[in-house]
Amino acid sequence: MADPGITTQRRDAIALGADAIRSFAERLRGALIQPDDERYDEARRVYNAMHDRRPALIVQAAGVADVMTAVTFAREHALPLAVRGGGHSVPGFGTCDGGLVLSLERMRGLRVDPERRRVRAEGGCTWADLNHATAAFGLATTGGIVSSTGIAGLTLGGGLGYLARSCGLTCDNLLSADVVTAEGRFLTCSEGHNEDLFWAIRGGGGNFGVVTSFEYRLHDVADILGGPTFYPLEAEVIRGYRALIAEAPEALGAVLGITLGPPLPFVPEQWHGRPVVVVLTCWSGPATEDDAIRERLGRLGPVVGQAVQRMPYPVINTLFDELLPAGLHHYWKGCFTRELTDEAIDVHLDFGARMPCLQSATLLFPVDGACQRVAPDATAFAYRDATFATVLGPSWPDPADSEHNVAWGRAYHQALRPYSEEGGYVNFMSADDADRVRANYRQNYDRLVEIKTRYDPTNLFRLNQNIAPARLA
Repeated sequence: MADPGITTQRRDAIALGADAIRSFAERLRGALIQPDDERYDEARRVYNAMHDRRPALIVQAAGVADVMTAVTFAREHALPLAVRGGGHSVPGFGTCDGGLVLSLERMRGLRVDPERRRVRAEGGCTWADLNHATAAFGLATTGGIVSSTGIAGLTLGGGLGYLARSCGLTCDNLLSADVVTAEGRFLTCSEGHNEDLFWAIRGGGGNFGVVTSFEYRLHDVADILGGPTFYPLEAEVIRGYRALIAEAPEALGAVLGITLGPPLPFVPEQWHGRPVVVVLTCWSGPATEDDAIRERLGRLGPVVGQAVQRMPYPVINTLFDELLPAGLHHYWKGCFTRELTDEAIDVHLDFGARMPCLQSATLLFPVDGACQRVAPDATAFAYRDATFATVLGPSWPDPADSEHNVAWGRAYHQALRPYSEEGGYVNFMSADDADRVRANYRQNYDRLVEIKTRYDPTNLFRLNQNIAPARLA
């Protein structure tokens, strides 16, 4: 018996007209995959297994021309359009039912210019791709903390990572970008060209077009002192981390996590599966100060496990790849905070003690240092006065546990609201956070609406944390 989902999507495709689909395929150099293709199930799969969707058409673009053709086809045939870079979108914005998925996974070209300290990378690249290319020259820019994350989604949302305190957000290091707009036009934007579009894509997400390549500023970062230090889940440890960030040099990237003790060789067995605090360290300062950094980490509280050592910078972004493979279920909530209060710490302790799954974690990313030296209206990323960006990240392997994990994340977020800003980091938002979009952009929202109305008046690019054009708002 035929799968009813596949039958439905085949009907959607046929409704477009066989001639139209054939003509579309002939204009592509990349692959056009339909529901009866043996590659379909693999091609439609995304990182977050919560989203089991069946698009009518999947385009694996071979280059910019394919992107322009696919965007035009989706617009002319009124198809929902999902744009996929690395495929990590937790809300599932990289896929859809009955529409067209435009995948950039084949577009992973990179060119490093070591003399000018720049790299240009195509929109399908992951941070593993980019870090590998730039590390050969002892250079890096702010990226994420999981190597399989796509550069596109992270950059367009702002870009938090280990190097943010010293180098700024990922979007602060964006020098130019190539964008295919809703009209199918190809535009290059920078501080001196199509400035409004360039302003909007630095934090405004995928609302304004398909970014086919990014040009980044690079920094001298080769070997770093990095790795996790685990402590008991205690208030004094989190307070000590709060003090550490307030006083530490900007070269210390330190992300705080609350999770369950992982079954790693350097974590004693009695701590496996127990609630712990972890500080993920990335010290990009001189190696002569490594011992001082270790000593300062040791003063945060009783160390129950530590693996902090010198390593090439790209390695720090791979440490949790095995713990968070594709195919888990994820539901995130995010918030900004200007002050990590004792009351907020009590909430973290309460929910951390009830962490539902080994793969789950709460993470606090510092948003200080270089991040705060950019004006709040200089890019679309609005919360330059925040001190931390928090993500509540329940992740679990068994779909039968979904209701419990989602409820835990929602209750946790609700309990933190009195101690948080109204908005949050768009890359930490879930699909049910559409009512928070204005708050996420604060003083920048109205300008974003104006730019959205200019570049995408029909809201073709709506599968995202959507900023609706004026006449549809």
